Amino acid sequence: MTEQVPHIVVVGAGFGGLEFTRKAARLPVRITLIDQRNHHLFQPLLYQVATTSLATSEIAWPIRHLVKRFANVETLLATVAGVDKDARKVLLEDGTRIGYDTLVIATGARHAYFGHDEWEPFAPGLKTIEDATAIRRRLLLAFERAERETDPAMRAALMTFVIIGGGPTGVELAGTIAELARITLKGEFRAIDPAKARVVLIEAGPRLLGGFAEDMSAYALQALNRLGVEVRLGAPVTDCKGDGVVVDGKPLATTTIIWAAGVAASPAAGWLDAEADRAGRVRVEADLSLPGHPEIFVIGDTAAMKRSDGRPAPGIAPAAKQAGKFVAENLKARLAGDSGPKVFDYRHEGDLATIGKRAAVFDRGRIRLKGRAAWWLWGVAHIFFLIGLRYRLAVALSWLWIYFTGQRSARLITQGRESEAAGRAGVVRQDRSAGSRQAL
Repeated sequence: MTEQVPHIVVVGAGFGGLEFTRKAARLPVRITLIDQRNHHLFQPLLYQVATTSLATSEIAWPIRHLVKRFANVETLLATVAGVDKDARKVLLEDGTRIGYDTLVIATGARHAYFGHDEWEPFAPGLKTIEDATAIRRRLLLAFERAERETDPAMRAALMTFVIIGGGPTGVELAGTIAELARITLKGEFRAIDPAKARVVLIEAGPRLLGGFAEDMSAYALQALNRLGVEVRLGAPVTDCKGDGVVVDGKPLATTTIIWAAGVAASPAAGWLDAEADRAGRVRVEADLSLPGHPEIFVIGDTAAMKRSDGRPAPGIAPAAKQAGKFVAENLKARLAGDSGPKVFDYRHEGDLATIGKRAAVFDRGRIRLKGRAAWWLWGVAHIFFLIGLRYRLAVALSWLWIYFTGQRSARLITQGRESEAAGRAGVVRQDRSAGSRQAL
């Protein structure tokens, strides 16, 4: 490969960046793929790692392995600090400057706390492997602490699990945590009954799954109620602390809070000094290029992508993958001398959300499914998008085992000792013997 071929820099190896790289690598170009982590993550199943259903290795793959067959792709483990548009260089945190002919930014999204970033230590979100394993640790440690807690009020707080946000992630988390408590952990403790755990799902809006049809939302509510989940609708959270949340002005004691209420784009708009929407997503042209800079493309959750009819494209994996493929095809046309206008047209294949191990909802306009049929469709769709036969088989077998037995095997408490994990959670209790306040 010579230096005369176009050099493309891709920032982010998520769904959009990886899809673009694998398609564009077949062209006469040189590609540098940059990510601050060494793995590609299948985010739609991240909540299953957090709730002990799957192991981390089943939903994440080394980036170098995924692109090793493309000799014209170089992979860098690095953090991007900015972009010099005039010089056409990407600036790394260590001071390195990488030149480009074409730049593709696909850096995804992060948690959004609606102006309350101080809530993050108490209400972690779910975007990375580290997030998932930290939440898993908090869930399992809560039961372990409750087993040896003698104060009834503190034990109740330990056995109360609050999920904030009634979208697909919140619904999926609530259903799985309820099954973990009532089925998987049954008979494993002596001082407590895990089935008595409270799982509380809080949604500020009037219904769950706001992007689905109303009958799908109603079904999700009924399915969660059958699992014993306490759903609070139209109830905004006004405070999050180490000892609980405040909902509608009333305190709810808990030591485990999970944030599933909102996301914001990565800081790419700041790197590019570009116009962004309220969620921080870069406003792009119809071909997903940056206005005034046809050599820069922004895709996936980082961009305010629109469909051909002007409606916004959803921030989901299929949209990012379609955008990556579209930009690769656009680049191919440019290399062939076709500089005509291109318009990204997202094709929506439907909305899916699962509620526990036997129920789900699927909404594709005229086609709607709910119950077990939707659950099997959800499972098949997710297995299809996993990378590699080995991982598809492993996940399928794990799900079948859970489906028939209710047992989840990924229940290791990792990443630090109990005292350290508790200290980071910020949970505070009264020490009855010394009369002082200490971190659990």
